[in-house]
Amino acid sequence: MEPGTARIAVDLLGGDDAPAVVVDGALRALRADPDLHLLLVGPPEFADALIGALDPVHRARITVRPVRDAVGMADHPSAARAESTVRAAVAAVRDGTADALLSAGSTGATVTAAALGLGRWPHVRRPALVATLPAVAGPVVLLDVGGSLEPRPATLARHAVLGAAYASVAHAVAAPRVGLLSVGVEAGKGDRVRRAADPVLAAEPLPCGARYVGLVEGYDVSLGARADVVVTDGFTGNVLLKAVEGAYAMAGGPPASGGAPRGAALLGVGGTVVVCHGAAGADDVASGIALAAHLWRRRAIDQVVALLAGHTPAGHDHTIDTEVTTP
Repeated sequence: MEPGTARIAVDLLGGDDAPAVVVDGALRALRADPDLHLLLVGPPEFADALIGALDPVHRARITVRPVRDAVGMADHPSAARAESTVRAAVAAVRDGTADALLSAGSTGATVTAAALGLGRWPHVRRPALVATLPAVAGPVVLLDVGGSLEPRPATLARHAVLGAAYASVAHAVAAPRVGLLSVGVEAGKGDRVRRAADPVLAAEPLPCGARYVGLVEGYDVSLGARADVVVTDGFTGNVLLKAVEGAYAMAGGPPASGGAPRGAALLGVGGTVVVCHGAAGADDVASGIALAAHLWRRRAIDQVVALLAGHTPAGHDHTIDTEVTTP
């Protein structure tokens, strides 16, 4: 266990089976990490169930921020502008009450609340969700897995930069190899966006000694032999990630340690944010909390920002969105 206190804000009402699985997952995370402190954001009566299950000596590691409204999984992401558990969790990070946050609620609402509440990094038009998948040759960083559904060549190029920096910081990958997901490795393969993005990524200066290796295919995500970072749009990445999760479940039951990722880190906003999918179980929530604590303790987001300081993208689109549309 990494040393150092980590204060994680947890959205109690986020997820298909919230609050029960969130409370269960939070309890598991607390028992596994003696230096973990949780800010439970939601109705106090649900937090009471978790507090009551803890030994008295550990109850001081729990704080509650009472909020009764949540953004539903089918709600438009703009609902995150209203008072809700996810917005309150973001506010806790912004005001320093929490170091990081975890939500298994609406991805769109979480990304929107984080972008509006914490601000975006310079040159990042659309934040990206990044997941790490185990592969035969080593971990593969996959992004975007749901931060934005609208692919543009400039956005994909920027995500290549973010992914390279994240692989270097989070996984100590030296000179990451970056590939663009398509239907073939030959130049010219893929749809219009992929064909347009390929030369843009080739011209994009990448940090950490990273290099663009060209187009890669789906099996390269599982093998890891051609690329350490695989870039795609949020729609395709989200579908691929859930297919991988399903494959792990078919191979040996629920995703186990070292299996499919339980949470994805949000890159491009001014804080540490981890998102679990809506169908997350208690183990997924516990793992997502652990990921948020790990990223905070390593100051991973700060390190990525430092690596990108002064990095100007080759084909940046300066348009700023006020709303993020996500799954």
